[in-house]
Amino acid sequence: MSSVRQTDTIPEWKREEVDELVDFIDSFASVGIVGVAGIPSRQLQAMRRELHGSADVRMSRNTLVVRALEEVDEGVEQLTQYVAGQVALIGTNDNPFGLYKQLEASKTPAPINAGEVAPNDIVIPEGDTGVDPGPFVGELQTVGAAARIQEGSIQVTEDSKVLEEGEVVSDDLANVLTELGIEPKEVGLDLKGVFSEGVLFEPDELAIDVDEYRADIQSAAAAGRNLSLNAEYPTAATVGTLLAKGSGEAKSVALHAEVESPDVVPDLVGKADAQLRALAAQIDDEEALPEELQGVDAAPAPAADEQEEEQADEEETASEDADEADDSDDEEDGDGGDGLGAMFG
Repeated sequence: MSSVRQTDTIPEWKREEVDELVDFIDSFASVGIVGVAGIPSRQLQAMRRELHGSADVRMSRNTLVVRALEEVDEGVEQLTQYVAGQVALIGTNDNPFGLYKQLEASKTPAPINAGEVAPNDIVIPEGDTGVDPGPFVGELQTVGAAARIQEGSIQVTEDSKVLEEGEVVSDDLANVLTELGIEPKEVGLDLKGVFSEGVLFEPDELAIDVDEYRADIQSAAAAGRNLSLNAEYPTAATVGTLLAKGSGEAKSVALHAEVESPDVVPDLVGKADAQLRALAAQIDDEEALPEELQGVDAAPAPAADEQEEEQADEEETASEDADEADDSDDEEDGDGGDGLGAMFG
C-alpha cells in the first residue's frame, strides 16, 4: 500500500485573521501580551474604552496570535512565551513604562471566588464587622479569624491572616469575605511582557518608582558636579564656579603676599590703614602721634583667620552666583522633571 501524505488546509478566515494581527503588531511602537482571565466582559469593554486613544487591545485565538508574532519576527516573536491561557495583544505608541503604569492604575478591587488562588496574603482586619450576634462568629473562627461577640456585635479582635499567597480559597472563606465586603484581588489587564524598540520588557522591569528614580538621577548629577569641582575638571556646568573659585584664591594669595595688583590695592590700603589705626590706638601719649591720628578709636586690624573667612564668603557668593546661572540655564532648556515624567508616563 502506498501512503498518501495529507496537507492541512488553513481556512481562509484564519489567513485573514493572521494578516489583521500582523497589521496590528506592525502599527504600534510597543506591542505586549496582557492577561484577561477573570475579567467580566462588561468590565473588559470598559477598560478598552478607557484605553482608547493611548492603547488598543486585540483578542484572538492563541494559535493565531503565535502565528502572527512569528510571521512579523524582528524580535517580537519573543512574546510567544506569554501566549497561554486567556490573553490578548495590546499595542501602544507610548513607551513600555507609561503603558505599565496606565494598566496598573486601571485595576480595580474585586471579590475572590472559591477555588481561586490567592494573589496575596488575605487578612481580615481588626474591628467591628457590623454583623449582629449569630452563627457568623463561628464562620469567622472557622476560617481562622480571631472573633467574638462584643458590645452587641461581632468583633474581630486583631488583624487575622486567613490565607497565604498562593493558597486556594475555600467555599467558607469566600462566603466570609463576601459577607464582610472584602475584595482581596485586583481585576485588570495584567501585562505579561512588552516588546519595544528591539527590547523585551517584563513587568518587574517596568515597575519603578518615578519619584525615587528622579531623586536618584538628581543625586547622581549633584555628585558628578561635586566630583568635577573637587577634581578641578571644567565642564559646562562647573566652569563658572571653578573660575570664581580660582579668582578668589588668586586674590587671597595676592593679599597675603601684598602684591600691588590693581585688583587688590584697595584692599591692601584698607588693611594698612586698619593696622595703622590699631597701632595708634595702643599708644597712650597722643602728642607722639600725628595730628590726624590723635583721639582715633579704631578697631584692631582683622586677624588672618578673619580675612580667610571673608575670602571664603566671597568665594561662596561667587559659587552661589554660578549655581544661579546654572539653574537659569536649566530653566531655559526646559523642565527636566517633566521630561522624565513623560518618559515614564
